[in-house]
Amino acid sequence: MYIYDQRDHAMLAQRTAQFRGQVARRLNGALSEAEFRPLRLLNGLYLQLHAYMLRVAIPYGTLSARQMRGLAAVARSYDKGYGHFTTRQNIQFNWPKLDDVPRILEDLAGVEMHAIQTSGNSIRNVTADAYAGVAADEIEDPRIYAEIIRQWSTLHPEFTFLPRKFKIAVTGAPRDRAAVRVHDIGLQIRTNEAGEVGFAVIVGGGLGRTPIVGPLIREFLPKRDLLSYLEAILRVYNQLGRRDNMFKARIKILVQSVGKEQFTEMVEDEWRRIAGGTLDLEADEIARIAASFAPPPYDRLEPVDLAFEFKLAADPRFAQWCRTSLAAHRQPGYAIVDVSLKPADGVPGDVTAAQMEALADLAERFSSSEIRATHWQNLVLPHVRLSDVHAVWLALAALGLATPNIGLASDVIACPGLDYCNLANARSIPVAQAISRRFADIKRLHDIGDLRINISGCINACGHHHVGNIGLLGVDKKGEEYYQLTLGGSDDENAALGELVGPAFPYDEIVDAVETIVNTYMDRREPGEQFLATYRRVGLGPFKERLYGAHQG
Repeated sequence: MYIYDQRDHAMLAQRTAQFRGQVARRLNGALSEAEFRPLRLLNGLYLQLHAYMLRVAIPYGTLSARQMRGLAAVARSYDKGYGHFTTRQNIQFNWPKLDDVPRILEDLAGVEMHAIQTSGNSIRNVTADAYAGVAADEIEDPRIYAEIIRQWSTLHPEFTFLPRKFKIAVTGAPRDRAAVRVHDIGLQIRTNEAGEVGFAVIVGGGLGRTPIVGPLIREFLPKRDLLSYLEAILRVYNQLGRRDNMFKARIKILVQSVGKEQFTEMVEDEWRRIAGGTLDLEADEIARIAASFAPPPYDRLEPVDLAFEFKLAADPRFAQWCRTSLAAHRQPGYAIVDVSLKPADGVPGDVTAAQMEALADLAERFSSSEIRATHWQNLVLPHVRLSDVHAVWLALAALGLATPNIGLASDVIACPGLDYCNLANARSIPVAQAISRRFADIKRLHDIGDLRINISGCINACGHHHVGNIGLLGVDKKGEEYYQLTLGGSDDENAALGELVGPAFPYDEIVDAVETIVNTYMDRREPGEQFLATYRRVGLGPFKERLYGAHQG
């Protein structure tokens, strides 16, 4: 993974010292909250319902064991003993005291982490496939280019105050595990007819109050042109994006208003003007960054491990966990291990300081000291020998982190909702917990199969409800919490927005409504068919009929 150089350390030290002075002036009254707000946002500090919240970047989702211990120390020393992993490969601390934040940032800088540009109208944390560098289907490691983009975009003088926040995601495989089609810019590594590796460029995706699956504006962009093309896109947006209405300020609104063709033409015109200059990405610079992502020294192993196969056959519980928690590794004899942060009745994405420290120990022992954060609010141990998988499972089970539900109904994705957020209309966490209890039976859970349930507490869609197979959106009706349902969404290479089912359900009926949807699918599915395939085959009608018939009855 990328190691900070002297300039990185100097920049963080300078920024932390600046913010320490800004906090001191806020505390002594020299700065009003209105004056302090843009300063704290540039340092990832929000003011929520009950306290400040600090959002820390995990660039492209990659963490070292040392960094995980650093996060655990922050949780234990300055918060309430836990952190919350988000849908954009960040971690949030919900209870820091304002006068502690400069010390937190100093401690984070000590483990090469920061909160710069995790908020505000800037280019946010660049995200990537959590399986980057190890996935069997990968063309090239997307973290290399995510890191190049991070270095280009951090404190970029032209793009620090954009019309609105800006999010970039990169994936390196045909299977999209980074939701690139619902980002402001999505980059998918691909190979052209000549065998050259470059990028498909998708612009203008996003969720929130105007959900849009982004259009493809360039089929193939050579590697050397990556930064100049991104600069061209950002310049067009910075010049033409609306600043008079924050609800219409995202680049997706600009692309929709002028049309894909005209927007593409404007970008290409700007790009031709600046291409071939200092922004050209030379092969030796790509190689320099790529060296930071060199694979660990893998052992040369057989693709089949007999001891692992024996334990699979001997222990049904272990085999059940493996079915959802292991992914194919590009290196023979190894596996990618998904770690569920969704135990029954748990808060999606929450991890205690003790669990973080234990995960750091596991990473050092079994995963080349590396951990990944996913945009599904789970974690990954990316370098585990097949012969070690059983020991990892036992250790995770002791930590309460071995629920065999990755990608299943109880693996609920949820924003903090009304328990924390002053923008929310309804609670997300208690609904997610109730759903996990309702589908706690592991045998039934596995029988239902692949099913993504996403919950957002407001229209800002931090829970990505629009792209959930089942999406729940919290709304306010005369002071009461209700939830709208959408069906058929997905965030992969076949990204789709869910269809609105009908009238919203009250808080005390929404879990029953979700179960009605699941039961309808189970009644209608064909052998081997997963929820999304059944929905796309039969359509909304059968679900709506059963749902509202049950509701009205």
